[in-house]
Amino acid sequence: MRSKVLGCVGRIEVICGCMFSGKTEELLRRLRRADIAGLEYLLCKPVQDTRTNGGVATHAGNEMEAYSILSGFQIAGVKDLDAVDIVAIDEAQFLDEISVGVVQELADSGKRIIIAGLDLDYLGNPFGPMPNFLAIAESVTKLQAVCTVCGEDACRTQRLTDSEDLVDIGSGEKYDARCREHFNPPHADEVEEERTQWMPSS
Repeated sequence: MRSKVLGCVGRIEVICGCMFSGKTEELLRRLRRADIAGLEYLLCKPVQDTRTNGGVATHAGNEMEAYSILSGFQIAGVKDLDAVDIVAIDEAQFLDEISVGVVQELADSGKRIIIAGLDLDYLGNPFGPMPNFLAIAESVTKLQAVCTVCGEDACRTQRLTDSEDLVDIGSGEKYDARCREHFNPPHADEVEEERTQWMPSS
């Protein structure tokens, strides 16, 4: 497969939204298009995502092989990037802040970066490095799911268990998609207190 790295202008694309909104499906769709175009890509995912046997999978059952990484700084170590046109990262909310600088450098070097991840955690707060990825991206695609309560567009991830861990890997047995009206995070009083800290004083 030929590489088109030379003369390529780098860019960062972010695909975000709540769970069940089709983020990974959209990521894999873009990689399938790149495959047809004869472009070389590298697909990575954080080691925390243990839901598949080493690959990246959608809720619809589509899957691609991926490299597991702890941090963005490991990207250059899993494959020779000289012949890679596209670096794709799924579940990017689990990466560390160092990864933001790595992604920026890769884009500056001419790579097309495609990032998919949850923009909000189960409390409704910005998740991990995602706000920074959104800020430095050339394009942002925000997807919505279907609220399991009312059927309207969903933008929040409702945790169904009592776990207070920020990272609690799971799918339909642990999470629902909810609209703003029907989103009821655990420890809602703590969430409200956190939000008021960000409100401007009168």
